[in-house]
Formats: sequence, structure tokens, C-alpha cells
Amino acid sequence: MSRYIIIGAGGVGVSFAAEFQRAGRDSVLVARGRQLEFLQAGKLRYSRPNGTRYLELPAVGDPGEIDLTPDDVLVLATKTQDAEAVITDWAWRLVRFPDGTQRPAASCLPVVTTQNGLETERIALRRFATVFAGVLWIPATYVRAGEVISAGAPAVGVIWLGAYPAGSHPQLAAIADDVRAAGFEVQVVEDIIRWKTAKLLGSVTFVLAALYLPGALRDRAGQLLRDEAREILTAAGYGIADVAAESTADHSRFTVHPVAGRAPGGNSTWQSFNRSSPLETDFLNGEIVLAARLAGQTAPANRAIAERARDAWRDGTAAGSLGEDDLLAVLPQLGRDQAAAQAAQAASDVLIDAATLRQRLAQPDPPAVLDVRWALGDSHGRDHYLDGHIPTAVYADLDTELAALPAPARGRHPLPDISDLQRAARAWGLRAGQPVVVYDNSGGLAAARAWWLLRWAGVADVRILDGTLGAWTGAGFELSSGAEHPAGGDVVLSAGHLPVLSAGQAAALARDGVLLDARAGERYRGEVEPVDPQAGHIPGAVSAPTTGNLAADGTFATPQALRARFATAGAGPGRTVGVYCGSGVTAAHTVAALRIAGLDAALFPGSWSAWSADPQRPVATGPEPG
Repeated sequence: MSRYIIIGAGGVGVSFAAEFQRAGRDSVLVARGRQLEFLQAGKLRYSRPNGTRYLELPAVGDPGEIDLTPDDVLVLATKTQDAEAVITDWAWRLVRFPDGTQRPAASCLPVVTTQNGLETERIALRRFATVFAGVLWIPATYVRAGEVISAGAPAVGVIWLGAYPAGSHPQLAAIADDVRAAGFEVQVVEDIIRWKTAKLLGSVTFVLAALYLPGALRDRAGQLLRDEAREILTAAGYGIADVAAESTADHSRFTVHPVAGRAPGGNSTWQSFNRSSPLETDFLNGEIVLAARLAGQTAPANRAIAERARDAWRDGTAAGSLGEDDLLAVLPQLGRDQAAAQAAQAASDVLIDAATLRQRLAQPDPPAVLDVRWALGDSHGRDHYLDGHIPTAVYADLDTELAALPAPARGRHPLPDISDLQRAARAWGLRAGQPVVVYDNSGGLAAARAWWLLRWAGVADVRILDGTLGAWTGAGFELSSGAEHPAGGDVVLSAGHLPVLSAGQAAALARDGVLLDARAGERYRGEVEPVDPQAGHIPGAVSAPTTGNLAADGTFATPQALRARFATAGAGPGRTVGVYCGSGVTAAHTVAALRIAGLDAALFPGSWSAWSADPQRPVATGPEPG
């Protein structure tokens, strides 16, 4: 059985050592300074979502304290910037064989790397004959001596392992089994550089999350850095793994959970700023700059953000303390086409495309997905769901979970009581702070009800799958069948986070503002009324059928097209806007379309079904508002 010499006692190293110990695997942790003192005193606190314990681990401060054997595996858990010195030190340590002979570690022991970027493996391969590279996802935080927080559960982390630079190796399977026994999701791959390159595309944004306050501009900066990095790496001949499509690790077992009594941590760059320890930025954004220069190109965005990180570290800038003005000064290209960017951001706050959803489902802490298939006259939504749905999606019933029982005064789909909605949301597995994606197979008409209702109930990040289920299957993405059984959620809901209208307020808005009728034109005009007591519309309301919100391919129209559409109905900046439909379902679709166009609107939940149930209320017919 192998013994693991874990070099580095930060978040990664301590997590590996603690979990190897729990799994009965032999390991020694190499630490330094105060961290070593805590370890040797048995006072290093290791916090996980299921509790905190003090570790008693074999720990040394100097390689000379360890007698290396042929069964040892070196695990490099330092930062990339420390790799050169550490690898040089360990490469020439002697390994004693049973026959009494000795050989340098570099010639006979494998070294497993866990660093971000692409440089550590090159450093290691100059000395070590056998290098195994790891691509690691682990929410482990080490900010102060004596404490490590590891927030992934039930899996501690996800790791892709491969022989570097490529191929297979007979020792990899045993190492993978040991790491798997230690609570990690593990996949062995034969093209590890592609996986490391894929991780690098995310790592180039670490400095943004470390230095800048969250917001739309920071998100756009991250996309700018990723796009530039992808272009440079592709031009340099690097392949990039499609993690969502190629990973066989069970990502559903890896979720970042709160750890009781501990504030959420940040990425490795954030931790460096908090500990005032050297940055790895030169090996993340700097790797993109290097690749560009070697190819005779430039990487201006990654170069600028790397330089800003070095200046901030030198000046002692606090993590998360910089705002948008600073970011615009570093990346002035973000300030260009601001109107277009704002429009795109408005759309991204409402919509998500199929490719992005698939990618996020493969990442740590994926969104919850709700299948809201429902259509007037089709009571088989759950059957459609069971036949085939987006993996991990849970069915949400519009009639019984996204609405209360019908009542003439409140309409055919009244808003549910908030306690009932919270009970349903927890049954769907919704967790506090978790993003949610909703979809149907009817242009988003039903999914928009879930989008609006959850936003109204205080869920901040809810998005509609643009193009609905057809966009997912049209892209060739897989479906699951049968029912999903999520763990119970803990989301806390409260009413009133989006505006609603009473019947009286809707009538007043039709006179003094803009009230849009989202039903089909013939129902608005009073030519037909298949469901409700009277035909016609609220006097003063303007016809704006929901079908006009969509482009020919079934996705939402562009922000520009939607702004033009609603402008013809009188809805524009500075106007107070409300929307109704038959029973408050498809009107939510128009509220979403207005949001994409940059306009806010209130919903009349009772809609025409409540209005027309009262014979005393006036009714207009014909094509004009009346």
C-alpha cells in the first residue's frame, strides 16, 4: 500500500491528509511555521459541513525527517509559485530500497501535482521521471494558521488525474482508488493537458473575485478574460476539454455547503490576499500572456489584470475592496458599447441558453432545475416529464404548486400562499442562495410563471431556459427519464419582491399608465372566449399578445426588438407598466420580456379570469383600448 507524502499544509494539503487518514490510508504532511506547530500539537481545526474536529496527523517540517521508501507517492499541495523550490528540494532526496541501495526520488517515485495553471508539471518533468497531473475542484480555505475549512459535501472534491504529458500509467489506478476512498470524485484521463487547460480558463478570473465587488461589470470582465484566454490557447495549439460533455465524475455529489460558524471562503487568489502570501497570478493570467508572446501575439486584458493584481498585493489592498471605477480603469474596453452591454445583462438576468446550462450543471454547486411543462388543455405535464427531462430536473406542477385553488374573486391561478410555495420549493430541493433554472416545452409560457413566482418570493437568481426543452434536445444533449428525488431544500421564501396589481389598480393603470393584455388578439377583441365568463378586455388596456415576445426559432426576441415592440404599445422608459392575461400565467412571460427589454412591470395575478367573474366591472371589445 502506498504512503502519501503531502507537501504543503494549506487547504488542499490538510484536506487530503485528513481524508486519507479517515479512509485508513497512510500519509505524512509536510508543513512549516505556525501551521506545523498546530499540527504537531494536535490543535489544527478542520471544519467540514458535517462538523469540526482537531486533527492528529503525522507531520514534519523538513524533508530530512522522512525516510523515503519505494512505496511513497509525493503529492505537491503548495502553490504554483512555490513549486520550483519544493520540487528541486525533493527530487534529489534518496529513496532506500529493501536491498539497501538508494536512488534519487526523481528517478523512482511519482509526484502528483494539484496546482492551477500549466507550469508546475513542466517544472516537475525536468526532474521527475513520473509525473501525474491533477485538476482539482475543492472548496478548501486556509486563511489563518491552525484552521482549514473544507466545504464540499458529500464529496470532498473532484479531481481528474492523468499521466503527464499524456497517456496512461499502471500506478494511476491504485492512486485513483485511494483518492476515491478518501471521499473525492475521481476520473482518470489520458489527455490531462486538455483538462488543465479547461481549468485555466476559469482560473484567469480568480483575481476578479479576489479583488472586486460582485456585479454585472465584474461578470463581463470575467467573460472578456476567458474569451481572450481561449483564443490565445487555441492559437497556441492547446486542446481544451469540454468538462460538461466529457466528465464521468458524479458532480451531483459535490456541492459547496455552509460550514457552521465559519464565513464562506474564496478562491486561492482571494486567500493569498487575505494571508498576504505570494500570488499565483503570474501562472494564471501570466500563462496566457506568455502563450501570446510566444506566438507573436498579445493578451492585453490578461496582462492588465495581472499587473493590477501585483500592484494591489504590493499596496496591501484588501480582498473584495475594489469597485467598478477601478475595474473600468484597468479594462477600459468594458466601458465601450455600454448600452449594448446593459441590454445583454438584462437578458442574461432572465435567460440562460442550453449550452451554458449544461456547463453549469457539470460545475460545483449547480443550479436547481424545474420542469414546468403545462399547457391549457394538456393535463399530462408530469407524464411528459417522466418520459424525458433535463438531468437533475424536478417537476413543478403549475396547477397545484405554482397556484392556489381557483376562486372567482382571485382567478383561475391565484398566487399560492407563501408557506405552501415554500413547502413545495423545499420538496423540489431548493437551497438558500441556489440559482434556479426553469423550462417547459411551450415557448416558456409556463416556465415564466415559475420564474416570476420565485422572484416574487425572494429567489434572486432564477432564469428561463431560452428556446425551452427543444433548445436542449436540439443541441443533442441527453435526457433522463423517471422521477428525480432531490434532498430536501432549506430555501426561505417571503412574498412581495415583485410588484402586483389588484383589479382596481389595474383599472387605474389602464387610464394613467400602460396596461398590456398578453392574451391572443381575438380574445382581447372579444371575438372568442373559450374559458372565462365574459369576452373582451379591461377598458384602456393595450393588446400585446405573448407570442410576439418570441423570435421565429422559439427563443426570446432580442432586447432591441422587444424594446421596439413595447414602444409601439406605449411602454417605454419612465412609464408605469402592468400586464395581465387570462389567469396570470402567460402575463409573466411578458413581464420577463419587458425585463429583457430593460423595463419593469407589475403583474395582475387574477387577470381576466378574476376581472370577468365580476359582472359589475366594465368590459371593452374591439381592437381599440376603449
